[in-house]
Amino acid sequence: MLRHEALSRGQGSKPHFMEFAYRAGGTQVYVNSQHPNGLTTLEYEALPEAERRRNSWRVMQRDAQVFAMGRITHSDHATINLRGWHRVLMNTENRAAAMRHVAFLD
Repeated sequence: MLRHEALSRGQGSKPHFMEFAYRAGGTQVYVNSQHPNGLTTLEYEALPEAERRRNSWRVMQRDAQVFAMGRITHSDHATINLRGWHRVLMNTENRAAAMRHVAFLD
């Protein structure tokens, strides 16, 4: 179980923070400023050793199943409290055909 875990869509996204989180499955990836979506282990190992040493890398999981419980905070909205474990799913409304003429501007 993870505590105060960040959940983000990727580069440029403001994360939500989960008081308690659990991850299952997914693909291990290596992330840094030049590879914000991550490299798989095979892609990372294919890099020259000098490049692997030169950059600061963070090991993360891509496309894992995520479960959250407790306080969920985000800078753009009020804190919510989840009693019991809930599966976290990415909001995909921007991909729906009905939304093709809608733009989210921030």
